Amino acid sequence: MPLAADSSYPALSVFWTIVEIFLWVLWFWILITVIIDLFRSPDLSGWSKALWFLFVLFIPLIGVLCYLIFRGASMHERARQAQRRQDEEFRAYVQEAAGPQSAADEITKLAGLRDHGVITSEEFEREKSKLLSGS
Repeated sequence: MPLAADSSYPALSVFWTIVEIFLWVLWFWILITVIIDLFRSPDLSGWSKALWFLFVLFIPLIGVLCYLIFRGASMHERARQAQRRQDEEFRAYVQEAAGPQSAADEITKLAGLRDHGVITSEEFEREKSKLLSGS
């Protein structure tokens, strides 16, 4: 007997159940994103945050829509600035962890490239003179 015949749950009902689950997950994602942005927002006072939170908590659909309408553009800008700041901190950490590269280290790397035939002797001398002159 086919598997579909054993099921009393029609395919359309399965599809709508999947759509409903997707919409619920999407709703909670947006709600949590709004609440996170609300508490991370430096331009709102504590009372403003409390009022927005109560509005979103007690009238969720209208509260989230109003928040996205009134503060959606700044919400995106704050997320972008946070990402940029996080990226700069990561780059600074990587550079700090790698340690400063001295001219001697760079010349050693260039010599290795020259010895393996990756660069010519003229390129080695040109890069070496750049490193030694400091430019």
